[in-house]
Amino acid sequence: MPKMKTNRSAAKRFRITKNGKIMRNHAYRSHKTGKKRRNTLRELRKKDVVSSTDKYRILRLLGKK
Repeated sequence: MPKMKTNRSAAKRFRITKNGKIMRNHAYRSHKTGKKRRNTLRELRKKDVVSSTDKYRILRLLGKK
């Protein structure tokens, strides 16, 4: 049986922690940042956990399930 291929675009966007959580970057940070508050931009810099409803789908893309 062949190995599952990893979706390369998903591999660049998501990271799996030791505890099995999937981390992602925030959106709305690439351009038009002059009109956004500094506090907002600072919050967008942090990683966020993927919701549990999307977790299985992303694991499939990463070739883990």
